[in-house]
Amino acid sequence: MAERVVLAYSGGLDTSVAIGWIAEETGAEVIAVAVDVGQGGEDLDVIRKRALACGAVEAEVADAKDEFADEYCLPAIKANALYMDRYPLVSALSRPTIVKHLVAAAQKHGATTVAHGCTGKGNDQVRFEAGIVALAPGLKCIAPVRDYAMTRDKAIAFCEEKQLPIATTKKSPYSIDQNVFGRAVETGFLEDIWNAPIEDIYEYTSNPATPRDADEVIITFKQGVPVAIDGKPVTVLQAIRELNERAGQQGIGRIDMVEDRLVGIKSREVYEAPGAIALITAHQELENVTVERELARYKRQVEQRWGELVYDGQWFSPLKRALDGFIDEANQHVNGDIRMTLHGGRAVVTGRRSDTSLYDFDLATYDTGDSFDQAAAKGFIDIYSLSSKIAAKRDLA
Repeated sequence: MAERVVLAYSGGLDTSVAIGWIAEETGAEVIAVAVDVGQGGEDLDVIRKRALACGAVEAEVADAKDEFADEYCLPAIKANALYMDRYPLVSALSRPTIVKHLVAAAQKHGATTVAHGCTGKGNDQVRFEAGIVALAPGLKCIAPVRDYAMTRDKAIAFCEEKQLPIATTKKSPYSIDQNVFGRAVETGFLEDIWNAPIEDIYEYTSNPATPRDADEVIITFKQGVPVAIDGKPVTVLQAIRELNERAGQQGIGRIDMVEDRLVGIKSREVYEAPGAIALITAHQELENVTVERELARYKRQVEQRWGELVYDGQWFSPLKRALDGFIDEANQHVNGDIRMTLHGGRAVVTGRRSDTSLYDFDLATYDTGDSFDQAAAKGFIDIYSLSSKIAAKRDLA
């Protein structure tokens, strides 16, 4: 039997051309695998048929939207994951989802190699290949664009020569990656970091400067999981989708940043993640109410490391798995409701309630009924500041 290569297939020009390109370069049979993580666009069956028409010996499609939401987006919400304090890991979260399906297909079809359409300059090549070898150390990885110099003009020429059933004329000036958790836009005029984004690049969000009425929403969490919106039970996928719509209409979740790529370069990225930002904002505030102070302080350190690991393609690493356990434990009491006003590009928390709250009104109030023993504070301060006081005496002597 001929060698087989599993290709991460999107249905677009580059991966359609890659089917025949890989076959010519390696002599292998190509199995195309398309994974739906809520990116929208064409029907999965249309994509499957195109892969076969372009020369794939097998084509598999997977509806992984709920899997993506439950197993990848939800841990990011629980971790309040924001790379460089801003980016909710939109693309980084989808890659391990796709990797899992690629590896399963390789094992099912007896493939020795997995291929992807990434370039040699980005983060995604690392995310794909580090994920693949973590799940199946014996698999090889190739990238036609990077390894076989499959440039776009060569891809178009190949497509026309072979008369492949894919349009070759339309070329967006931007590189766009999207899924249900958000949308990433780069290249084109955005590569000049002085240029402001224009409204045309946005799809998930409306202009926050446009006058409109505010939208009030109540999000209910149970152990850190969003389980209801305005009292109506939802799955994680439904929660993300509804808040994409409602927060997106208010222009929430636009991020324009220069980020540190794993490969060592700085890159200008524009993101839209209305549902992600609304959910993380609500989750952070509910943690403020329900998580004990020392645990909350340490969790913030864990969150940063967790986000860096995911960004850097280490989803399946031992450290990432261990941190997942910590984050799940820290979310055990994150139960209750957060009320937010969505308006003018911002999700503003206006109310909190929880049966597992650590907020004690009688301790916090300054009015009659205050149960805090203020007389205990003086001795506490004396002991707390004693080491500094002793050092100050020495230094001033």
